[in-house]
Parts: sequence; structure tokens; C-alpha cells
Amino acid sequence: MNTSRIRQVIEQSIDVKQHLLSNTDFLSEIDKVSSVIIEAYQQGNKVLFCGNGGSAADAQHLAAELSGRFYYDRPPLAAEALHVNTSYLTAVANDYSYDIIYARIVEAMGKKGDILIGLSTSGNSKNVIAAMEKAKQKGMTTISLTGLGGGLMAEKSDYLLAVPSADTPRIQESHIMIGHIICELVESTLFPR
Repeated sequence: MNTSRIRQVIEQSIDVKQHLLSNTDFLSEIDKVSSVIIEAYQQGNKVLFCGNGGSAADAQHLAAELSGRFYYDRPPLAAEALHVNTSYLTAVANDYSYDIIYARIVEAMGKKGDILIGLSTSGNSKNVIAAMEKAKQKGMTTISLTGLGGGLMAEKSDYLLAVPSADTPRIQESHIMIGHIICELVESTLFPR
């Protein structure tokens, strides 16, 4: 039976979240990030997401929560995961470099006042870093969801949510939880019931 390993994984996930729960600075940073996103939407701006692998899946998931709905029916919010156009992604990766796939589309779609949220468990994904650099050049706000320490993305971020773990699955579990909290706060503030 694998029940002891199953129990261990669940305990590890709870432990990471317990560290987040007891870190008032981290909780405050989530609140600040939510407020920045709310303000951007109030000004008519949009939120763009990028990541690789599981982080791309999380980026797409969170963009859908904002552009679709979270808890209840309300007007859609402009949010997009930058990897969803596979023709664009494969063309730019092939013709230029995988390292610029996100920077190039940020250059095309991003404008001053928009937000770029980069997800990377290591904080060192070259294509996400390049996108954040391009976003800063365009006057966008940059938010990073990373793992322990934030990696190179820490310096590129206006707001850093670095989960205190080096374990990729535990970091990703926390990223989706943090993203859900942000989506709830954005939705309930912009569209109070």
C-alpha cells in the first residue's frame, strides 16, 4: 500500500501552505497584488499570463477564471494566457527562439497600465524573464509567482509571490491556491453581489 506516501505528500502540501498562512508579509503581498489588478481593470487595462509546462497550465487556468467567471455570473474581464495560440508559439519558436515567444507577444499586445503575471517554479525561465523585461519597457506592471527565493525573476518583478519551497509540485499547488484567492478578491470587489 502507498498510503504512507500519500499521507506524506498531503502533509508536505499542508506544510507549505501553513508557512504561507503564518507569513503576514506574504498575505499582505497577495492583497497588494489583488488591489493592483483591480485598479488595472478599473482603468480599462488587461492581465496577461505566461509560464511553461505546469505553469502554463496554471496561467491558462487563472486567465480563464478572470475572463470567464469565478464564483458567479458577471461581465468578463480581459485576461489571456500568452501560449494558447499554438501556431504563433511554434512559428516564433522556430523562426526566432523559444526564449522570445512571450516577449514578442507582450510587445504586440501589451500596453502601459496592463499587467503581466509570470509563473515559474524556479523563477529562472528565460522566456518569462524576457517577457517581463519587455513588459517593463512598455510601462506594464510585473507580478511573479515563483518558488523559494524568486530566482532571476525577483529583480524583474514589481510584486513577487515566492512560495517558500523548492519542490515543484508543492509550489504549483500553492500557485493555483494564490491565484484562486486573487481571482476571488478581484471578482468580489469589481462585481459585488
